Amino acid sequence: METVSSNKSYGGIQGVYRHKSKETGMEMTFSVFVPPFDDGARLPVVWYLSGLTCTHVNVTEKGEFRRVCAERGLIFVAPDTSPRGDGVPDDPAGAYDFGSGAGFYVDATQEPFARHYRMWSYVTMELPDIVGANFPADMSRQSIMGHSMGGHGALTIGLTFPGRFKAISAFSPIVAPSQVPWGRKALAGYLGDDRALWRRHDAVALIEDGARAADLLIDQGDADAFLAEQLRPDLFEAACRAAGQPLTLRLRAGYDHSYYFISTFMDEHLLWHAARLEEYC
Repeated sequence: METVSSNKSYGGIQGVYRHKSKETGMEMTFSVFVPPFDDGARLPVVWYLSGLTCTHVNVTEKGEFRRVCAERGLIFVAPDTSPRGDGVPDDPAGAYDFGSGAGFYVDATQEPFARHYRMWSYVTMELPDIVGANFPADMSRQSIMGHSMGGHGALTIGLTFPGRFKAISAFSPIVAPSQVPWGRKALAGYLGDDRALWRRHDAVALIEDGARAADLLIDQGDADAFLAEQLRPDLFEAACRAAGQPLTLRLRAGYDHSYYFISTFMDEHLLWHAARLEEYC
């Protein structure tokens, strides 16, 4: 693991790191904030999954998470959203919603994407091993959150591994990719036409099929340009209500899809995560 940069912030260290990934076959870059800590301490880990077109940089520079993480002793990990580099296939038309920057947190089975687009295994297996081995992380206390495509990833990963992730939250998530244009394009392109495979990566379908979490938190701006066509939190709310799955869904008046929205409510999400992670101390 190579250190790309390291900066002191709120008494902790904001680092950016690079490594050669076995899963994606490419160099991957991720950021980690480690708050100040006592010698020998092991700290809970919050995973943040980013949205379409993003890298680790967006939340690292705009997310405004470090103050609360420093105060509550949370390690904050932000992976990239897709493999990158020479030889990595991209959307044939150069669109932003597939290929580079749009890995959708699945393991692709379709060519030419199957070799490199393995973001599910990268985020759930390879990168946790690296974080656990190189940082003062208590891997028995993890939670996960994300934005948009990353909100989709946080919900589907968290619901698939409820014993691992003690809290799950999202900003403006794509909750029903099987039913919206962004998701149908990505799932068909990466996984093919077998909709049984799609259901494993669709939060609404997972709830319908029996997946459960202790609690879920979603914040959504009601001025989000993607709300009606791509995000559809109403579908997730209905599925959770029918299944008896606890969900707090908050529509925030006047807020859009941007980091102005995310940074406004980041503190609330992190405090919500911290309270649940502290239950497992």
